[in-house]
Amino acid sequence: MENLNAILLVSQVLLSVMLIALILLQHGKGADAGAAFGSGASGTVFGARGSGNFLTKATAILATLFFVTSLGLAYLASHREGPRSIVDSVVEEQQPMEQKAPALQAPADLPPAEETAQQPAADAAPGDLPPAE
Repeated sequence: MENLNAILLVSQVLLSVMLIALILLQHGKGADAGAAFGSGASGTVFGARGSGNFLTKATAILATLFFVTSLGLAYLASHREGPRSIVDSVVEEQQPMEQKAPALQAPADLPPAEETAQQPAADAAPGDLPPAE
């Protein structure tokens, strides 16, 4: 399973580099305007019809292979056992299997919370504020 993943990943990188090179070799829409100024013979390297058919077919084949390898890598990544990413694997290595924090205890010399709360005065109205200290 890991070998297939590595093979698909290497082929994905190679296909992407070849695809970029083929796309950069192709003529743009405005490239034919340059033929009027003396560069018309540069397209005869691939034959009389130019490089359009060969490069277009090669690009289509490489693009199809690129999408197939992308789908294969996505399938393998979704059906993978264990950590999903490098970060997950590092986090799993750093955490001990079971680690419990000690329970926090209140100091024995403090009185319980009910005794320290100030009781409102009996003659105070509900909206009155306590006197500032």
